Amino acid sequence: MYDTEKIKERVILVAVSEREGDDTEHSLAELAELARTAGAEVAGTLIQNLDRAHPGTYLGSGKIEELKDLIWETDATGVICDDELKPIQMKNLEEALDTKVMDRTLLILDIFAGRAATSEEKIQVELAQLRYRMTRLTGFGRSMSRLGGGIGTRGPGEKKLETDRRVIRDRISHLKQELKDVVRHRDLTREQRMKNHTKVAAIVGYTNAGKSTLLNVLTDAGVLEEDQLFATLDPTTRMLELSNRQQILLTDTVGFIRKLPHHLVDAFRSTLEEAKYADIIVHVVDSSNPQWDEQMHVVYQTLRELGVTDKKIVTLFNKCDRLTGDETFQDFRADSSLRISARTGEGLDAFKEVLEELLREDKVLLRHTFPYDRAGEIQRIRKYGELLQEEYREDGIYVEAYVPVDLM
Repeated sequence: MYDTEKIKERVILVAVSEREGDDTEHSLAELAELARTAGAEVAGTLIQNLDRAHPGTYLGSGKIEELKDLIWETDATGVICDDELKPIQMKNLEEALDTKVMDRTLLILDIFAGRAATSEEKIQVELAQLRYRMTRLTGFGRSMSRLGGGIGTRGPGEKKLETDRRVIRDRISHLKQELKDVVRHRDLTREQRMKNHTKVAAIVGYTNAGKSTLLNVLTDAGVLEEDQLFATLDPTTRMLELSNRQQILLTDTVGFIRKLPHHLVDAFRSTLEEAKYADIIVHVVDSSNPQWDEQMHVVYQTLRELGVTDKKIVTLFNKCDRLTGDETFQDFRADSSLRISARTGEGLDAFKEVLEELLREDKVLLRHTFPYDRAGEIQRIRKYGELLQEEYREDGIYVEAYVPVDLM
Protein backbone atom coordinates (compact mmCIF):
# COMPACT_ATOMS: atom_id res chain seq x y z
CA MET A 1 0.00 0.00 0.00
CA TYR A 2 1.36 3.39 -1.02
CA ASP A 3 1.05 6.61 0.95
CA THR A 4 -0.25 9.22 -1.51
CA GLU A 5 -0.56 12.07 1.01
CA LYS A 6 1.14 15.23 -0.22
CA ILE A 7 4.10 16.45 1.77
CA LYS A 8 3.37 19.92 3.08
CA GLU A 9 6.04 22.47 2.27
CA ARG A 10 7.86 24.04 5.24
CA VAL A 11 9.43 27.33 4.21
CA ILE A 12 11.73 29.99 5.61
CA LEU A 13 10.78 33.56 4.69
CA VAL A 14 13.66 35.89 3.88
CA ALA A 15 13.79 39.65 3.31
CA VAL A 16 16.32 42.45 2.92
CA SER A 17 15.70 45.72 4.76
CA GLU A 18 17.42 48.54 2.88
CA ARG A 19 16.68 51.37 5.30
CA GLU A 20 15.60 51.81 8.88
CA GLY A 21 11.87 52.23 9.40
CA ASP A 22 10.78 50.70 6.09
CA ASP A 23 7.86 48.30 5.81
CA THR A 24 9.94 45.12 5.58
CA GLU A 25 8.37 43.51 8.64
CA HIS A 26 4.84 44.23 7.40
CA SER A 27 5.75 42.95 3.95
CA LEU A 28 7.20 39.78 5.46
CA ALA A 29 4.04 39.25 7.51
CA GLU A 30 2.05 39.53 4.29
CA LEU A 31 4.43 37.09 2.62
CA ALA A 32 3.66 34.63 5.44
CA GLU A 33 -0.05 34.98 4.69
CA LEU A 34 0.66 34.40 1.01
CA ALA A 35 2.65 31.27 1.84
CA ARG A 36 -0.18 29.91 3.99
CA THR A 37 -2.66 30.71 1.22
CA ALA A 38 -0.51 28.65 -1.15
CA GLY A 39 -0.59 25.74 1.30
CA ALA A 40 2.83 26.07 2.92
CA GLU A 41 3.78 26.12 6.59
CA VAL A 42 6.05 28.96 7.71
CA ALA A 43 8.93 27.43 9.67
CA GLY A 44 10.85 30.66 10.33
CA THR A 45 11.78 34.14 9.13
CA LEU A 46 15.04 35.99 8.56
CA ILE A 47 15.73 39.67 7.79
CA GLN A 48 19.08 41.14 6.80
CA ASN A 49 19.85 44.86 6.96
CA LEU A 50 21.72 45.88 3.80
CA ASP A 51 22.05 49.09 1.81
CA ARG A 52 20.84 47.01 -1.13
CA ALA A 53 20.31 43.34 -1.84
CA HIS A 54 23.47 41.47 -2.87
CA PRO A 55 23.49 41.43 -6.70
CA GLY A 56 24.67 37.83 -6.87
CA THR A 57 23.09 36.05 -3.92
CA TYR A 58 20.42 38.46 -2.53
CA LEU A 59 21.85 37.89 0.99
CA GLY A 60 25.36 38.41 2.29
CA SER A 61 27.61 35.39 2.88
CA GLY A 62 27.19 35.52 6.66
CA LYS A 63 23.41 35.52 6.48
CA ILE A 64 23.49 32.66 3.99
CA GLU A 65 25.34 30.53 6.55
CA GLU A 66 22.83 31.57 9.22
CA LEU A 67 20.01 30.66 6.86
CA LYS A 68 21.54 27.24 6.17
CA ASP A 69 21.57 26.53 9.91
CA LEU A 70 17.95 27.69 10.22
CA ILE A 71 16.88 25.41 7.38
CA TRP A 72 18.55 22.45 9.09
CA GLU A 73 17.12 23.29 12.53
CA THR A 74 13.54 23.70 11.28
CA ASP A 75 13.64 20.88 8.71
CA ALA A 76 12.48 23.38 6.07
CA THR A 77 11.97 22.27 2.47
CA GLY A 78 12.36 25.64 0.80
CA VAL A 79 13.06 29.37 1.05
CA ILE A 80 10.85 32.24 -0.15
CA CYS A 81 12.40 35.67 -0.66
CA ASP A 82 10.24 38.77 -0.30
CA ASP A 83 11.47 40.38 -3.53
CA GLU A 84 11.58 39.31 -7.16
CA LEU A 85 14.97 37.68 -7.59
CA LYS A 86 17.20 37.99 -10.60
CA PRO A 87 17.94 34.67 -12.32
CA ILE A 88 21.55 34.68 -11.11
CA GLN A 89 20.43 35.40 -7.53
CA MET A 90 18.01 32.49 -7.56
CA LYS A 91 20.57 30.12 -9.07
CA ASN A 92 23.40 31.08 -6.70
CA LEU A 93 21.22 31.11 -3.60
CA GLU A 94 19.78 27.71 -4.39
CA GLU A 95 23.26 26.24 -4.92
CA ALA A 96 24.54 27.80 -1.69
CA LEU A 97 21.59 26.56 0.37
CA ASP A 98 21.08 23.22 -1.37
CA THR A 99 17.31 23.68 -1.24
CA LYS A 100 14.48 25.06 -3.32
CA VAL A 101 14.41 28.88 -3.57
CA MET A 102 11.39 30.92 -4.64
CA ASP A 103 10.60 34.61 -4.70
CA ARG A 104 7.47 36.63 -3.96
CA THR A 105 6.49 36.84 -7.62
CA LEU A 106 6.64 33.07 -8.13
CA LEU A 107 4.56 32.53 -4.99
CA ILE A 108 1.83 34.94 -6.13
CA LEU A 109 1.79 33.35 -9.58
CA ASP A 110 1.40 29.96 -7.92
CA ILE A 111 -1.58 31.18 -5.90
CA PHE A 112 -3.20 32.57 -9.03
CA ALA A 113 -2.64 29.24 -10.77
CA GLY A 114 -4.41 27.45 -7.93
CA ARG A 115 -7.33 29.91 -8.07
CA ALA A 116 -7.78 29.99 -11.87
CA ALA A 117 -11.11 28.41 -12.76
CA THR A 118 -12.41 29.95 -15.99
CA SER A 119 -10.68 29.57 -19.35
CA GLU A 120 -9.84 33.29 -19.34
CA GLU A 121 -8.19 33.07 -15.92
CA LYS A 122 -6.15 30.04 -16.98
CA ILE A 123 -4.95 31.82 -20.12
CA GLN A 124 -3.95 34.90 -18.13
CA VAL A 125 -2.15 32.92 -15.42
CA GLU A 126 -0.27 30.69 -17.87
CA LEU A 127 0.80 33.73 -19.87
CA ALA A 128 2.12 35.43 -16.73
CA GLN A 129 3.95 32.27 -15.64
CA LEU A 130 5.59 31.75 -19.01
CA ARG A 131 6.72 35.36 -19.28
CA TYR A 132 8.22 35.17 -15.81
CA ARG A 133 9.95 31.83 -16.36
CA MET A 134 11.10 32.68 -19.86
CA THR A 135 13.65 35.07 -18.39
CA ARG A 136 14.66 32.58 -15.71
CA LEU A 137 15.23 29.31 -17.54
CA THR A 138 18.82 29.31 -16.27
CA GLY A 139 17.86 30.44 -12.80
CA PHE A 140 15.72 27.61 -11.51
CA GLY A 141 18.47 25.04 -11.17
CA ARG A 142 17.56 21.68 -9.67
CA SER A 143 14.13 22.90 -8.48
CA MET A 144 12.88 22.60 -12.07
CA SER A 145 12.86 18.83 -11.80
CA ARG A 146 11.32 18.66 -8.32
CA LEU A 147 7.68 17.83 -7.83
CA GLY A 148 7.48 19.89 -4.63
CA GLY A 149 4.30 20.38 -2.68
CA GLY A 150 2.63 22.79 -5.05
CA ILE A 151 4.42 25.98 -4.00
CA GLY A 152 5.81 27.49 -7.19
CA THR A 153 4.99 24.40 -9.23
CA ARG A 154 1.26 24.72 -9.89
CA GLY A 155 -0.47 25.50 -13.12
CA PRO A 156 0.44 24.85 -16.73
CA GLY A 157 3.69 26.81 -16.66
CA GLU A 158 6.01 24.23 -15.11
CA LYS A 159 5.57 21.63 -17.81
CA LYS A 160 7.03 24.12 -20.30
CA LEU A 161 10.25 24.70 -18.39
CA GLU A 162 12.07 21.72 -19.81
CA THR A 163 11.31 22.76 -23.39
CA ASP A 164 13.41 25.22 -25.31
CA ARG A 165 12.82 28.94 -25.58
CA ARG A 166 11.39 28.69 -29.07
CA VAL A 167 8.54 26.44 -27.95
CA ILE A 168 7.80 28.74 -25.02
CA ARG A 169 7.74 31.78 -27.32
CA ASP A 170 5.30 29.97 -29.60
CA ARG A 171 3.07 29.16 -26.64
CA ILE A 172 3.18 32.78 -25.43
CA SER A 173 2.24 33.98 -28.92
CA HIS A 174 -0.70 31.55 -29.00
CA LEU A 175 -1.93 32.63 -25.56
CA LYS A 176 -1.69 36.32 -26.48
CA GLN A 177 -3.90 35.66 -29.50
CA GLU A 178 -6.45 33.86 -27.33
CA LEU A 179 -6.36 36.78 -24.89
CA LYS A 180 -7.01 39.22 -27.74
CA ASP A 181 -10.28 37.40 -28.43
CA VAL A 182 -11.22 37.83 -24.77
CA VAL A 183 -10.35 41.53 -24.89
CA ARG A 184 -12.50 41.99 -28.02
CA HIS A 185 -15.43 40.39 -26.21
CA ARG A 186 -14.92 42.74 -23.25
CA ASP A 187 -14.76 45.73 -25.57
CA LEU A 188 -18.04 44.75 -27.23
CA THR A 189 -19.68 44.37 -23.82
CA ARG A 190 -18.48 47.83 -22.77
CA GLU A 191 -19.75 49.37 -26.03
CA GLN A 192 -23.16 47.82 -25.44
CA ARG A 193 -23.28 49.27 -21.94
CA MET A 194 -22.50 52.73 -23.32
CA LYS A 195 -25.25 52.42 -25.92
CA ASN A 196 -27.67 51.50 -23.14
CA HIS A 197 -26.55 54.53 -21.06
CA THR A 198 -25.68 52.11 -18.26
CA LYS A 199 -23.34 53.46 -15.59
CA VAL A 200 -20.66 51.19 -14.14
CA ALA A 201 -18.97 51.23 -10.74
CA ALA A 202 -15.77 49.19 -10.38
CA ILE A 203 -15.09 47.77 -6.92
CA VAL A 204 -11.34 47.92 -6.26
CA GLY A 205 -9.21 47.43 -3.20
CA TYR A 206 -6.42 45.54 -1.52
CA THR A 207 -6.80 41.78 -1.56
CA ASN A 208 -9.06 40.46 1.22
CA ALA A 209 -10.59 43.89 1.87
CA GLY A 210 -14.11 42.48 1.44
CA LYS A 211 -14.95 43.36 -2.18
CA SER A 212 -16.70 40.07 -2.97
CA THR A 213 -18.69 40.20 0.27
CA LEU A 214 -19.88 43.70 -0.62
CA LEU A 215 -20.97 42.61 -4.11
CA ASN A 216 -22.82 39.58 -2.71
CA VAL A 217 -24.66 41.59 -0.07
CA LEU A 218 -25.75 44.27 -2.54
CA THR A 219 -26.66 42.05 -5.52
CA ASP A 220 -26.83 38.40 -4.36
CA ALA A 221 -24.04 37.69 -6.85
CA GLY A 222 -22.99 34.42 -5.20
CA VAL A 223 -19.27 35.19 -5.55
CA LEU A 224 -16.88 33.08 -3.46
CA GLU A 225 -16.12 34.67 -0.08
CA GLU A 226 -13.06 33.50 1.86
CA ASP A 227 -10.91 35.16 4.49
CA GLN A 228 -7.75 34.72 2.45
CA LEU A 229 -5.74 36.48 -0.22
CA PHE A 230 -6.91 36.41 -3.85
CA ALA A 231 -10.05 34.36 -3.15
CA THR A 232 -11.50 35.41 -6.52
CA LEU A 233 -9.82 36.33 -9.81
CA ASP A 234 -12.62 36.64 -12.34
CA PRO A 235 -14.43 40.01 -12.43
CA THR A 236 -18.13 39.54 -11.71
CA THR A 237 -20.65 42.15 -12.87
CA ARG A 238 -24.13 42.49 -11.40
CA MET A 239 -26.90 45.06 -11.59
CA LEU A 240 -27.76 47.06 -8.48
CA GLU A 241 -31.16 48.77 -8.41
CA LEU A 242 -31.31 51.97 -6.39
CA SER A 243 -34.31 54.06 -5.42
CA ASN A 244 -36.57 55.48 -8.16
CA ARG A 245 -35.57 52.51 -10.33
CA GLN A 246 -32.09 53.87 -10.95
CA GLN A 247 -29.69 51.10 -11.92
CA ILE A 248 -25.92 50.78 -11.88
CA LEU A 249 -23.62 47.90 -12.74
CA LEU A 250 -21.19 46.83 -10.03
CA THR A 251 -18.03 45.04 -11.18
CA ASP A 252 -15.79 43.20 -8.73
CA THR A 253 -12.09 43.19 -9.68
CA VAL A 254 -9.07 41.14 -8.66
CA GLY A 255 -7.46 42.38 -5.45
CA PHE A 256 -4.28 44.46 -5.41
CA ILE A 257 -1.21 43.79 -3.29
CA ARG A 258 2.18 45.40 -2.70
CA LYS A 259 4.81 44.28 -5.20
CA LEU A 260 2.14 42.94 -7.55
CA PRO A 261 4.16 41.12 -10.26
CA HIS A 262 4.33 43.14 -13.46
CA HIS A 263 3.94 39.93 -15.49
CA LEU A 264 0.61 39.42 -13.73
CA VAL A 265 -0.47 43.01 -14.31
CA ASP A 266 0.29 42.68 -18.02
CA ALA A 267 -1.54 39.36 -18.34
CA PHE A 268 -4.57 40.51 -16.32
CA ARG A 269 -4.63 43.99 -17.85
CA SER A 270 -7.96 43.44 -19.62
CA THR A 271 -9.45 42.35 -16.29
CA LEU A 272 -7.86 45.09 -14.20
CA GLU A 273 -8.84 47.73 -16.73
CA GLU A 274 -12.50 47.28 -15.81
CA ALA A 275 -11.71 50.14 -13.45
CA LYS A 276 -10.34 52.26 -16.30
CA TYR A 277 -13.64 52.20 -18.16
CA ALA A 278 -15.89 52.53 -15.12
CA ASP A 279 -17.76 55.73 -14.29
CA ILE A 280 -17.24 55.40 -10.53
CA ILE A 281 -14.49 53.75 -8.47
CA VAL A 282 -15.65 52.09 -5.26
CA HIS A 283 -12.50 51.73 -3.15
CA VAL A 284 -12.95 49.13 -0.40
CA VAL A 285 -10.50 49.39 2.51
CA ASP A 286 -10.06 46.90 5.36
CA SER A 287 -10.29 49.35 8.26
CA SER A 288 -9.46 46.58 10.75
CA ASN A 289 -6.00 46.11 9.21
CA PRO A 290 -3.30 48.14 11.03
CA GLN A 291 -1.69 48.92 7.65
CA TRP A 292 -4.90 50.19 6.02
CA ASP A 293 -3.29 53.49 4.99
CA GLU A 294 -0.34 51.70 3.35
CA GLN A 295 -2.75 49.43 1.53
CA MET A 296 -4.67 52.46 0.26
CA HIS A 297 -1.42 53.86 -1.12
CA VAL A 298 -0.74 50.58 -2.99
CA VAL A 299 -4.24 50.64 -4.53
CA TYR A 300 -3.89 54.22 -5.78
CA GLN A 301 -0.40 53.51 -7.10
CA THR A 302 -1.71 50.48 -9.04
CA LEU A 303 -4.63 52.50 -10.41
CA ARG A 304 -2.21 55.15 -11.69
CA GLU A 305 -0.14 52.44 -13.41
CA LEU A 306 -3.31 51.24 -15.14
CA GLY A 307 -4.13 54.76 -16.29
CA VAL A 308 -7.17 55.10 -14.03
CA THR A 309 -7.42 58.84 -13.41
CA ASP A 310 -10.08 61.53 -13.11
CA LYS A 311 -12.72 59.17 -11.77
CA LYS A 312 -15.32 59.76 -9.11
CA ILE A 313 -14.21 57.78 -6.06
CA VAL A 314 -16.21 56.47 -3.12
CA THR A 315 -14.04 54.98 -0.39
CA LEU A 316 -15.68 52.44 1.91
CA PHE A 317 -13.85 51.72 5.16
CA ASN A 318 -15.09 48.16 5.52
CA LYS A 319 -15.14 45.76 8.51
CA CYS A 320 -16.00 48.53 10.97
CA ASP A 321 -17.77 45.84 13.03
CA ARG A 322 -14.31 44.58 14.01
CA LEU A 323 -13.21 47.91 15.46
CA THR A 324 -13.21 48.44 19.20
CA GLY A 325 -12.58 52.20 19.51
CA ASP A 326 -13.53 55.45 17.83
CA GLU A 327 -10.90 55.28 15.12
CA THR A 328 -11.00 58.03 12.51
CA PHE A 329 -10.63 57.21 8.81
CA GLN A 330 -10.36 59.61 5.92
CA ASP A 331 -9.47 59.44 2.24
CA PHE A 332 -8.74 62.93 0.94
CA ARG A 333 -8.54 61.66 -2.64
CA ALA A 334 -12.14 60.40 -2.60
CA ASP A 335 -15.30 62.33 -3.40
CA SER A 336 -16.97 60.61 -0.47
CA SER A 337 -15.86 58.35 2.42
CA LEU A 338 -18.06 56.06 4.53
CA ARG A 339 -17.64 53.52 7.30
CA ILE A 340 -19.43 50.28 6.49
CA SER A 341 -19.60 46.61 7.32
CA ALA A 342 -20.42 44.45 4.33
CA ARG A 343 -20.90 41.56 6.74
CA THR A 344 -23.55 43.22 8.93
CA GLY A 345 -24.96 45.70 6.42
CA GLU A 346 -24.02 48.76 8.45
CA GLY A 347 -23.63 51.87 6.29
CA LEU A 348 -24.84 50.25 3.03
CA ASP A 349 -27.99 52.39 2.80
CA ALA A 350 -25.82 55.51 3.06
CA PHE A 351 -23.55 54.08 0.35
CA LYS A 352 -26.53 53.63 -1.98
CA GLU A 353 -27.56 57.24 -1.36
CA VAL A 354 -24.06 58.41 -2.31
CA LEU A 355 -24.26 56.39 -5.55
CA GLU A 356 -27.61 58.01 -6.32
CA GLU A 357 -26.15 61.48 -5.83
CA LEU A 358 -23.14 60.72 -8.05
CA LEU A 359 -25.35 59.29 -10.78
CA ARG A 360 -27.56 62.36 -10.64
CA GLU A 361 -24.54 64.62 -11.25
CA ASP A 362 -24.25 63.20 -14.78
CA LYS A 363 -27.90 63.88 -15.56
CA VAL A 364 -29.97 66.93 -16.39
CA LEU A 365 -33.44 67.82 -15.16
CA LEU A 366 -36.05 67.36 -17.87
CA ARG A 367 -39.51 69.00 -17.73
CA HIS A 368 -41.46 68.12 -20.85
CA THR A 369 -44.88 67.15 -22.15
CA PHE A 370 -44.80 64.22 -24.55
CA PRO A 371 -47.62 63.71 -27.08
CA TYR A 372 -49.43 60.44 -26.53
CA ASP A 373 -48.02 59.04 -29.78
CA ARG A 374 -44.52 59.41 -28.22
CA ALA A 375 -45.37 57.68 -24.93
CA GLY A 376 -42.65 55.15 -25.61
CA GLU A 377 -40.05 57.80 -24.80
CA ILE A 378 -41.19 57.71 -21.18
CA GLN A 379 -40.26 54.05 -20.96
CA ARG A 380 -36.71 54.99 -22.00
CA ILE A 381 -36.67 57.57 -19.22
CA ARG A 382 -37.76 54.92 -16.72
CA LYS A 383 -35.01 52.60 -17.93
CA TYR A 384 -32.09 55.00 -18.15
CA GLY A 385 -33.09 57.96 -16.02
CA GLU A 386 -34.84 58.85 -12.80
CA LEU A 387 -38.55 59.55 -13.20
CA LEU A 388 -39.72 62.12 -10.60
CA GLN A 389 -43.23 62.97 -11.84
CA GLU A 390 -45.60 61.65 -14.50
CA GLU A 391 -48.93 63.41 -15.13
CA TYR A 392 -51.48 62.62 -17.84
CA ARG A 393 -52.94 65.80 -19.38
CA GLU A 394 -55.13 66.65 -22.34
CA ASP A 395 -52.21 67.60 -24.56
CA GLY A 396 -50.00 64.68 -23.52
CA ILE A 397 -47.97 63.22 -20.69
CA TYR A 398 -46.10 65.72 -18.53
CA VAL A 399 -42.82 64.38 -17.16
CA GLU A 400 -40.22 65.60 -14.72
CA ALA A 401 -37.12 63.44 -14.64
CA TYR A 402 -33.34 63.32 -14.43
CA VAL A 403 -32.00 61.84 -17.66
CA PRO A 404 -28.49 61.20 -19.05
CA VAL A 405 -27.14 64.09 -21.11
CA ASP A 406 -26.66 61.95 -24.23
CA LEU A 407 -30.28 60.73 -23.97
CA MET A 408 -31.48 64.36 -24.05
